[in-house]
Amino acid sequence: MQAIITTPRGDIRLALFPKTAPNTVANFVKLAKAGFYDGLAFHRVIGGFVIQGGCPNTREGAKGSPGTGGPGYKINCELGAANTERHSPGTLSMAHAGPNTGGSQFFVTHAATPHLDNKHTVFGRIVDQSDLKVVLAVKQGDRFSVKILEDAPAK
Repeated sequence: MQAIITTPRGDIRLALFPKTAPNTVANFVKLAKAGFYDGLAFHRVIGGFVIQGGCPNTREGAKGSPGTGGPGYKINCELGAANTERHSPGTLSMAHAGPNTGGSQFFVTHAATPHLDNKHTVFGRIVDQSDLKVVLAVKQGDRFSVKILEDAPAK
């Protein structure tokens, strides 16, 4: 299974990890299929670190501060022995405001970020280096959408 994040800079293809992060992947897929992410913006872009999106407060005309919204519920982190994935360049991970407070916001890493290992749920990774080039080109405020390919290879 793959996710394709369509941005003004190109598409980012991500292999999802349903075996190591089943609940996080299921949540992301559910939101993507419902159109939750369509038209949202990357509200946090830090060069050499991450691009972050998934906050409904970035939708055109939305009220509230970008980076503070979610889907109206929280999901648990999937860490430890069941998920040994690490934050290498191009890793898709769940953003949160503390343990077990994730929901819709996610980030994709620019570089290895080992200080995030076992703190944020890794639930996918770029397919190849062409996807990382797009991740590195994304600018703060770029709008995006997410499409799910059920029959694409997963990890």
